[in-house]
Amino acid sequence: MTAIDRIGFAAELDAYARDNRPITIGLAGAGQMGTDIVVQVALMAGIRIGAIATRRPARPLAAIALAGHEDGHGRPAGTPEAIDRVIDAGGIALTDDLAALCAAGRIDVVIDATGSPDLGTFLALEAIRNGKHIVMLNVEADITVGRHLAAEAKRAGVVYTGSAGDEPAATLELIGFAQSLGMDIVAAGKGKNNPLRFDAVPSEYEEEALARDMNARMLVEFIDGSKTMVEMTAIANCTGLVPDVAGMHGPSATVDNLAQVLCTVEDGGILSAPGRVDYTIGKGVAPGVFCIARPRHDRAVERMADLKVGPGPCFALVRPFHLTSLETPLSAARAVMFKRADMVPLDRPVAECGAVAKRDLQPGEVLGRIGETDYRGFAMTWTEGRASRALPLGLAEKATVSKPIKTGERLTHDNCTADDGLLVTRIRRDLDAADARFLG
Repeated sequence: MTAIDRIGFAAELDAYARDNRPITIGLAGAGQMGTDIVVQVALMAGIRIGAIATRRPARPLAAIALAGHEDGHGRPAGTPEAIDRVIDAGGIALTDDLAALCAAGRIDVVIDATGSPDLGTFLALEAIRNGKHIVMLNVEADITVGRHLAAEAKRAGVVYTGSAGDEPAATLELIGFAQSLGMDIVAAGKGKNNPLRFDAVPSEYEEEALARDMNARMLVEFIDGSKTMVEMTAIANCTGLVPDVAGMHGPSATVDNLAQVLCTVEDGGILSAPGRVDYTIGKGVAPGVFCIARPRHDRAVERMADLKVGPGPCFALVRPFHLTSLETPLSAARAVMFKRADMVPLDRPVAECGAVAKRDLQPGEVLGRIGETDYRGFAMTWTEGRASRALPLGLAEKATVSKPIKTGERLTHDNCTADDGLLVTRIRRDLDAADARFLG
């Protein structure tokens, strides 16, 4: 194969490692996403996995073997000092202690691939307390208490960031690009990657999940729309874009007519105003993300039409792919090298992801996890969420139903009681109290 010189960020990463040492990641979680990260980092120069924290040691060992490392490369380590010794010896430390992972001196940056709002909150705060940058491949935690975590990181002088490659961060790239060219942002979002079925439950998707090397619950989180609602809420909270209607429109717009559908009514579309976040189930957009931009000068509109971007006056800027966890190491590297976040919430509330019952729920029931049989995500503006006392999706797990809830009804603080034993619940309660200053 012809050798070519490293350029751009690849060259910067290589130079950083030569001048310092390889950037060392502490990874929490070794499921599908965590395994991807272990394999991907093994293919990259200037960056390495130093430690993996998980409750089941078989998973990280399988990931380490899949990445091509020899037997014995993954070694148990129960304390921060033991983790450092394994890293110094060139191995990957395996631990079940998130606090030890964050306290290890050789770890530069922590990646959260747990998918749990409560675990993610604890992990982020531990990383920050120990002076570590934190990359959240855990959008569920971010939309629940991300503003608090970002503020804590800023006070500590470390980086809190969402993950490159995940759809929200990929969308933000397009938004920033359009803004830098002086264009108005009409809408932004994603193409939904899986069929949309609001009442999906894991028992119906076991076979497909196995074929795709996924957890059935996680697959259902994508299919029932919860993940889309979570991701669009995250985009809103980082930009100020808002859902046009509760649950968003989700039209069947294709890559060819996207800019003519997700634009304002005045421009022939379905949006009540510009500055919206939404998704499409139409063909040709997924697995990509988009930004609908409107140039502010007729000359620019003419040029973009001439360049076949579309007929105008609104144009769809489309990134036709997102590489999820394969891109996550780039956020870790940028946090260490440049102290720069790829995605961070604004310091004010914008949107909320609540929950809608998938089935009739009875008083006394304790709710399961996102993607199971009890509820699905539902995006709305923060103002609407506050007014309706919506229970944030990230607080639904382990919440107790206090009043009967019919299928399709929203979960609220009036018909559910969040589990106060969870750290994420307590922090969100304090955040909600402080957010009273944003009410008109």
